[in-house]
Amino acid sequence: MKDQRSNFPLPLSSVTSPARKPGAPVTVATPQTATQNAARTAVSGGAAKPPQAPGPAPRPPGYAQTRAPSAPTPQRSDLMATEAVRRAMVAKVARQGVADPKVLGAMEIVPRHLFIEPALSAQAYIDASLPIGHNQTISQPYIVARMIEAMRAGGELGRVLEIGTGCGYQAAVLSFVAKEVYSIERIKPLHELAKTNLRPLRISNLRLQYGDGMLGLPQVAPFDGIILAAAGLEVPRALLEQLAIGARLVAPVGAQVQHLHRITRIGKSEWASETLEACHFVPLRPGTI
Repeated sequence: MKDQRSNFPLPLSSVTSPARKPGAPVTVATPQTATQNAARTAVSGGAAKPPQAPGPAPRPPGYAQTRAPSAPTPQRSDLMATEAVRRAMVAKVARQGVADPKVLGAMEIVPRHLFIEPALSAQAYIDASLPIGHNQTISQPYIVARMIEAMRAGGELGRVLEIGTGCGYQAAVLSFVAKEVYSIERIKPLHELAKTNLRPLRISNLRLQYGDGMLGLPQVAPFDGIILAAAGLEVPRALLEQLAIGARLVAPVGAQVQHLHRITRIGKSEWASETLEACHFVPLRPGTI
């Protein structure tokens, strides 16, 4: 990776690494197209055995071991019934190249079926994105794990910012790999949906915010990691400024053709970037609705 010195404003070309050589192979993540994914079949019972390395991830700080009787908590039998398919999902993610045991362990713990519509519950653990309403999707498990792994890069994460809460699934996974998680959603009904989905899990190191994600949260910056769940033509300046020095931001960049980028802040006005792989996300938009 070649370090590049940049000053604001920061167009995409100023923070990206040298272009790939023509014809160079590119690993392509499964496109997150809800209309295609909704037709896919559920995980079969004959899935391969899960990897042995990850094991359960530790509970995040403040994760409630007991829940208030009035809370709409998932039944233990319901969670146990999905344990095998969750492990099969994680095994597939590992076979696709995600190796971070902490990330895989978190993916194995979080019940993905609690974050989607009941009508799609049979598809909850397939490696695909699914519609969550308002022209948005829950990201495919592989891409969730890949982005978190790229942001973590084997290091410890203190304070993390997620742009695009959606239904809350990725925020829940992040809460198992970071000490503090802040997540912003610009669509009010989705912000409320995420709160409803996350309430039964009673995760105390996670804070949800309704607002314009392109502005970040300067009042609690700097962040040890930032992750974007929507693609812009360039990375917003405000988010780059809110990275701690040495921290990493992972985001999809592009319009029709998108690639994951990992940007590391290496100085007060210096960033270095890597292009990771092709992907497909909903567009990053300003403002709130």
